[in-house]
Order: sequence, then C-alpha cells, then structure tokens
Amino acid sequence: MDGVQVGIAAALEQFPPRESVELAALAERHGFRGQMAADHFQPWVPAQGEASFVWSVLSAIAERTDGDFGPGVTCPSFRFHPALVAQAAATNEAMYPGRSWLGIGSGEALNEHMLAGYWPEAPERVRRMFEALEVIRKLFTGKDVKHAGEFFKMHTTRLWTMPEAPPPVYIAAAGPYTSRKTGELGDGLITPGASMDKLGGILDNLAQGARKAGRDPDDIPKLLQVHLSWADTDEQAWSQAIEQWPNGGMKFPKADVRSPFDFEQMAKLVRRDDFAGRMVISSDPDEHRASLQKFIDAGFTRIYLHNVGRNQREWLEVFGREVLPSLTA
Repeated sequence: MDGVQVGIAAALEQFPPRESVELAALAERHGFRGQMAADHFQPWVPAQGEASFVWSVLSAIAERTDGDFGPGVTCPSFRFHPALVAQAAATNEAMYPGRSWLGIGSGEALNEHMLAGYWPEAPERVRRMFEALEVIRKLFTGKDVKHAGEFFKMHTTRLWTMPEAPPPVYIAAAGPYTSRKTGELGDGLITPGASMDKLGGILDNLAQGARKAGRDPDDIPKLLQVHLSWADTDEQAWSQAIEQWPNGGMKFPKADVRSPFDFEQMAKLVRRDDFAGRMVISSDPDEHRASLQKFIDAGFTRIYLHNVGRNQREWLEVFGREVLPSLTA
C-alpha cells in the first residue's frame, strides 16, 4: 500500500467519545493510519445517538495514535467564529507538530441552526466559508491582525499559542465552483465518496483552479471520506445501512434540514436501490477493496473509511487483514 494512506473517519454521531478514541487506537493496530472526526452538534438520525465535541475528541485521539488527524469538517461560520477555529487548530498543531490539519466546510443546518439565526442559501454560505478562510490565514501568521469583511469582524489581535508552522487548511468541496476555488486557495481538498464520474468532475475543477493560481494539481492533497457497510452477511450489511446510515441513501441535498427527527421521517422513504452508486454494502471484503482501488486509481491518496455499523472491531480486523494489504498506489 505504498504511496496511499487509508485511515478511519470517526463517526462521532454514532459512538460515545471514549469508545471513538479506543476505536482509533485499535484501527492503528490493524494497519489504518490517520483519523478524520465528524464535527456534529446533532446526529443525522436519532438511532445514531451521539454528537460529542470534536475538538476534545481529536486531542484524545492524538494522544492514543501516531498518524494525522483533523475535523472532517468543521464550519467556521455560524457556531464558531473563524478566530476560534483558528485558535483550536493552532493549539492542536502546537501540541502534535506535523500531524494535524484543519478541514472546513460551508455548514449544514443540522449542526449550525441551533443559534437560531437566519440560515442563508448555499451561495452565501460558501462566501462566508471563504471569508472565514481569510480570517484563519491572517491569524495563522502569528502577527497582530484585524479584519472587517462582509460577514466577519475582528479587532486587532493575534494567536498567542502558535506552532512552528500552521496546519494545512483543507476545504470540503463537491460542486464546480467550490472545487475550483479550493484549487486556487486551499491547501487540499476533502470530498465524500461518490460515482467516478462525479469525482472526476471534482478533480478536473480542482485542477483548473490550481492551474489558474500557478499551482501543480498533483501537489494538492486529495482527501476522500468513504462511507460503506460491511458485516458478516449481506443481509446484516443492508440492515445496518438502513438503520444506522439512511442518510447515505438520501439523494437530495441535506444542508437545509434542521432536525434528526425530520431525517428520521425522510429515512422511511429510503430503499435499497437508493444506495446504488453512493455506498458499497456487502459482506465481501474484495468488493470493498475493488471500490477503494478505483478511488486510488482516480488520484486520491488519503482515504478515510467509515463502516456505518456498530461492528467496528470486527470490521477493523477484517479490513486490516484482507483489504488494506491488497490496495496499491
């Protein structure tokens, strides 16, 4: 598996924080490397049952593991002012030099609406994200800075705890515009698993943005989060996907839905066919291996896996033994 890194995406929507930390350590013992942790204020559906504070869990994970880690992703626009996100990310990097990264996105109402403010349309959310990136980058200089923009204001201040070098900022992007802007401005890309056609379009747009900024697209880290369902039998794999991760079969945009209970009602409409092309659901490790190999062949070299079931220990053992050694860059 030289040249490709496969880690896990810690589903803080499903597992209590202590268990998430234990699973991260176990994953490394089975050959996984790297941790992506979800920043959720609420789970997608009530059956998932958890939503711990990502920054606390990341620090605990870092103490128990040796690989890279970061929030995948956090929104520096509503619950958090970008200055607070910059402080949290800088502190993690100061504690664990060379290991942390910051993943940012434009946000989802599920996690951000709790402040009870106006929830803007997607174009405004994207503008907020890129302005937040500007604020974060200013603070990452370690100098006294201020900001007065369209959405954020910041009096003259600095980050007093700074690492020797700031962590890279990876941007969550799936649409054409955000993918191109990520190529121009981001230190890397984060995107969810999807059809090869869609992923190819994202990478093409990323490359366009990179070349516009005079950058080599091949030098930009490309992180992929992959949801999957593995269990001892196909029927168990399907059962856990439908119960624990019905959002994986929801083909509509989810960023405006505010409540896990609303998602629960929508989940009643999800059928097996809805997962086609969105998640691999199978008891066959080789079927999962073939799917992951396609992502690697497309140009992703850092992949973070999330098995949607409660059978995490069995999954880590099987994939560590039968899937990871067979992947090639």
